[in-house]
Amino acid sequence: MALPSPLPPVIFFDAVGTLLLPESSPAEVYASVGRQFGSRLDASTVASRFSVAVLRQERDDAESGLRTSEARELARWRAIVAEVLDDVSDAEACFQTLYTHFSRTSAWRCAEDAAEVLNALSARGHLVGIASNFDRRLRPLVESLPSLRAVRLLVISSEVGWRKPAAAFFEAMCRSIHAPAQQILHVGDDLANDFEGASAAGMQALLLDRRQSAPSVQDHRIESLRALLP
Repeated sequence: MALPSPLPPVIFFDAVGTLLLPESSPAEVYASVGRQFGSRLDASTVASRFSVAVLRQERDDAESGLRTSEARELARWRAIVAEVLDDVSDAEACFQTLYTHFSRTSAWRCAEDAAEVLNALSARGHLVGIASNFDRRLRPLVESLPSLRAVRLLVISSEVGWRKPAAAFFEAMCRSIHAPAQQILHVGDDLANDFEGASAAGMQALLLDRRQSAPSVQDHRIESLRALLP
């Protein structure tokens, strides 16, 4: 791994999978909520269905040029829940319960190295932000989690109208700080959305690869956020 030296003045992080982790796996949560509405699906079955449903929605997004909005994100998750939990008695109530669940701070925890790294980078003069394929639920989450208090900027796909890895998403990141791409480092756990998307946009990029599963980017991956602190 070769860290940019010196680190750029602006450092953006992906949210889910990088800074934020679910307290319980989505499969476990879906299966539990599903049972409240009559579903008989176990977590293993739900996990398999969830992967297929998410992939289907990602393909739909790609076909539409990665355009998005709050309405699209709501429809996206409603479709995923309906496909995964197709045996519930009240599909809309089930969806609303799940959508609300993932808006609560109790549904999430911060990565164990997040607070230390964000605070240290901020103390060293870096502008720290989050750039995420989330929706408006992310703002109150970030504001209520003490570990993320160093975050000063939020770029959210549903607000800017584009999902990563669209070039327009990364252009929105630049506009948010009135600076060129070369002054930004983007760190995330998704090879296509975070590393390849940011790199194509002219940003410096690092892949957070906690499981060491991406040897193809050996020189541009880190196994822990702490690697950003010399």
